[in-house]
Amino acid sequence: MKILKFTLYGRNAFFKKPDVNSILYYSYGNIHKVALLGMFGAILGYGGYNKMESYIQNIKKDKNTSKENIEYPEFYNKLKDIKISIVPNNDGFFEKKVQVFNNSVGYASKEQGGNLIIKEQWLEYPSWDIYFQISDEVSESLADYILNRRSVYIPYLGKNDHMANIDNVELFEGDDIEILKNSSNIDCLFKEGMFEFNNYEDDDYDIEYEDQDDCDEDSEDEDYIEKFKYQERLPIALENQTNLYIMQKFIFTNMNLSKNSDVEIFKVGNRKIVFY
Repeated sequence: MKILKFTLYGRNAFFKKPDVNSILYYSYGNIHKVALLGMFGAILGYGGYNKMESYIQNIKKDKNTSKENIEYPEFYNKLKDIKISIVPNNDGFFEKKVQVFNNSVGYASKEQGGNLIIKEQWLEYPSWDIYFQISDEVSESLADYILNRRSVYIPYLGKNDHMANIDNVELFEGDDIEILKNSSNIDCLFKEGMFEFNNYEDDDYDIEYEDQDDCDEDSEDEDYIEKFKYQERLPIALENQTNLYIMQKFIFTNMNLSKNSDVEIFKVGNRKIVFY
């Protein structure tokens, strides 16, 4: 098995939520799998939603291709089976700021003057370590492009206003990868249900911080680490009939955990991660 890791970051990012507000466009708090596959597709030169119709027509000319294999955009159809893992390079909470700007192209608005005022919620200085398994020809090609700093199209973070930076590329294989039976902590975003919290009662908050009650604020104990828990519903896949997002609750925390499923835990370098 081989695993490629790289750091993905930028000045801003915007991963638009589909539930549109007439005043403000909201962003997910972290990059999600579908957005990441879209960026991989840009690197490899695959078509997106705008080229989906022509892609399907070209595929249909091949009589050996079944209809069920052509209901997605090209990037998703070719990359959906890649196993990825996302590690936020903070506690999961990236600062968000609302940006206001004008869209003055003629077709932007029917208002007088044709000027549309846009308000978007942007992530500030986001950074993640991204891991993916190299298991087939497509993932081999993707790894080759990233290792050699090549890209067909410019990768960006959710929108072409936000260019993506890719650094610290590392290839792990052989003894660098270990499969663990269990672990008391996980360093990546993971799907709800994979793990359960030890000595912790969950509540109704979706995004929260948790502090240890017995911590003395004046303590000089350098071993004390503040506990946190980030939780959000993020897109995990596309629905095959409508191409709408399939959502899944994800968690990122440094609290004590125990495995609650048959998921495989990988130790890659100094990180303990799971793939999905």
